Parts: sequence; C-alpha cells; structure tokens
Amino acid sequence: MQTILRLFLRLVLLAAGLVFAASVLAMSVLLLALWGARVVWFRLTGRPTVPFVMRFGPREAFRRAYRAPSDGDVIEVEARRLS
Repeated sequence: MQTILRLFLRLVLLAAGLVFAASVLAMSVLLLALWGARVVWFRLTGRPTVPFVMRFGPREAFRRAYRAPSDGDVIEVEARRLS
C-alpha cells in the first residue's frame, strides 16, 4: 500500500512540475511573440526600435531608501530619558 501511495505522490508531483514548466514556457513564448509584433510594427511605421533596458543603480536605490523624508527642518530637540 505504501509503495502505491509513493508512486501516486511522485506522479502527482511530476504532473505539477510539468504543468509549471509548460506555463513558464507558454508565457515566455507569448512575451517573445508580443515583443516581435512590437518590433515589426515599429519597422512598418518607420520608428526606431529601442531595446528593453531596465536601469537599476544600487547606489541610487540605497540613497533613496536611507534618505530621511523632508517634512520640515528640525529646529529644537529636547532630550529626555524614557522609563
């Protein structure tokens, strides 16, 4: 009985993996087709095709994350002990 359950579990996991791989492949093919259609349309209309570029600068991202929000200037601060 255990061997049948193990075999069934393996088949279910294999099927789930195949469905996931097929969905990733289908999404990749769809995006490639859309990108190709965009390039063809740009060539037909005479516009220059520009590559897809994601600009990411880690230095600027860290600066933005650690920058304090500027709601106003702090003029006077009084220190007090918290109990």
